[in-house]
Amino acid sequence: MTTTLVTGGTVVSSTGRGRADVLIDGERIVAVLEQGSVLLGSDLKAGVDRVIDATGKYVIPGGIDAHTHMELPFGGTAASDTFETGTRAAAWGGTTTIIDFAVQSHGQRVMDGLAAWHEKAAGNCAIDYGFHQIIGDVDADSLQAMDGLVDEGVTSFKLFMAYPGVFYSDDAQILRAMQKSHDTGLLTMMHAENGPAIDVLVEQLIAQGKTDPYYHGVARAWQMEEEATHRAIMLANLTGAPLYVVHVSAKQAVEQLAAARDDGQNVFGETCPQYLYLSLEDNLGASSAEWGNFEGAKWVCSTPLRSRHEHHRDELWKALRTNDLQMVSTDHCPFCMKGQKDLGLGDFSKIPNGIGSVEHRIDLLYQGVVDGRISLERWVEITSATPARMFGLYGRKGVIAPGADADVVIYDPDGHTSIGYGKSHHMSMDHSAWEGYEIDGHVDTVLSRGKVVIDDDAYLGVAGDGRFVKRELSQYLI
Repeated sequence: MTTTLVTGGTVVSSTGRGRADVLIDGERIVAVLEQGSVLLGSDLKAGVDRVIDATGKYVIPGGIDAHTHMELPFGGTAASDTFETGTRAAAWGGTTTIIDFAVQSHGQRVMDGLAAWHEKAAGNCAIDYGFHQIIGDVDADSLQAMDGLVDEGVTSFKLFMAYPGVFYSDDAQILRAMQKSHDTGLLTMMHAENGPAIDVLVEQLIAQGKTDPYYHGVARAWQMEEEATHRAIMLANLTGAPLYVVHVSAKQAVEQLAAARDDGQNVFGETCPQYLYLSLEDNLGASSAEWGNFEGAKWVCSTPLRSRHEHHRDELWKALRTNDLQMVSTDHCPFCMKGQKDLGLGDFSKIPNGIGSVEHRIDLLYQGVVDGRISLERWVEITSATPARMFGLYGRKGVIAPGADADVVIYDPDGHTSIGYGKSHHMSMDHSAWEGYEIDGHVDTVLSRGKVVIDDDAYLGVAGDGRFVKRELSQYLI
């Protein structure tokens, strides 16, 4: 097995930072040694197969993106990133583990859906991966099948309060699934929007001739997110189920989560980079007029971008500082403009919902450190340590410590990253939602289980480097 010494850098964890060297043997970290230790003489450097000089750089645990959708069928098409292209792009951005969503559609058996996603991913991933399970048809058979998910290493499932006729679950179905969550320890993940009410607003806007992409966000008003978040919290309270609300975009939804947590409830929330940086009115210098033509389809996602005039972005950053939101995932669900997003020309409701960000999460959140919005330690916590704890991976992932997988990122705070299509963009998309963003930092080297997969602006991995990771129950419950 290959031995590696990462030397000269500052190791950053969720609780602190310090100058230390990291010794890797094969796929695992075997020692984290304070620089100047007697064990770190020239003999140790001479005795390893490879030395990586991290002087002046941060050494952090590989990122964990706990919300991605590779190859997801949706809106008459499918997400444009395969497991191969999407995980390779993730590696470029310093993410070494993703948790994707296996899908059970209406009329399908849960375990058949899980098997289909294993088939999509096996042998194709550049980095390690796990699965959540979407339960798209809550019935007696599905509820029974949920008993076996823990044995499969799939310890969380997702329900939708949106998309009637596609993934939607009504309150009775949610209640039954949450009762199963309480009994099994599975973590309930919730897309919290009032889908039936949104569909009415969509129908009314289109009838008024308001068909451009901008109106996607108008139809999915913040009240629809707050109401559904509150309803999910109440059902979780009734059943005693732990609840994790995905892609929180409205400050009012955060308030609901914070109140429940203050009351001692096991309720958690994530947000995504698009809600921290983009808005319904201005994106990368775009005007509302550009939203008015089809260019705005680039930024159509659900939950939608919110109005900058209502100060949602600042409140989301604050919630990350105060732990009212626990982490940042991407909800990576990319679609090309040509042949996919343009399915919604003349009808915003037919635009496939999704933004591609799996490559940029670590960088965009680091910019929050540079801008003084979060601390360096919090950066590591919300991108790696908390996702590992939330989804049963901590100790193996999310930390630089003896015994952990050698998922290590060397990050240069003096480097620079220009984001955009044709620049630092490796996702399978014909555009970038982040065109023009400049980051005061750079991912230099990425190790996935001890193998260098990114170094010196080159991809050194191959499809199949990544393995399926079975997860334990959540390690974050209070």
